[in-house]
Amino acid sequence: MMSKNVKTLGFWTAIFAVLFYVGDMLAVSAFMVIQSLFFVIIAYMNLTERTYLYIFFAYLVLFFAGFSFYSTFIVEPSFGNQH
Repeated sequence: MMSKNVKTLGFWTAIFAVLFYVGDMLAVSAFMVIQSLFFVIIAYMNLTERTYLYIFFAYLVLFFAGFSFYSTFIVEPSFGNQH
């Protein structure tokens, strides 16, 4: 049952990859493709539900830590079209 949820995550990250690609954001699109492949590959490994949860929680921790670092130290605040 849990593998279906992970396949769904792979599907939605693939949809976002296509949208980012159409929006000419190639780096983010490549990152989403990698995430999609990761989710689809682990979905077909037929792991236990507990293992899927551990992998997903580790993914969330890495995402939140990376996003917090990126939004705190890398992004330069701007409003509108000011560069």
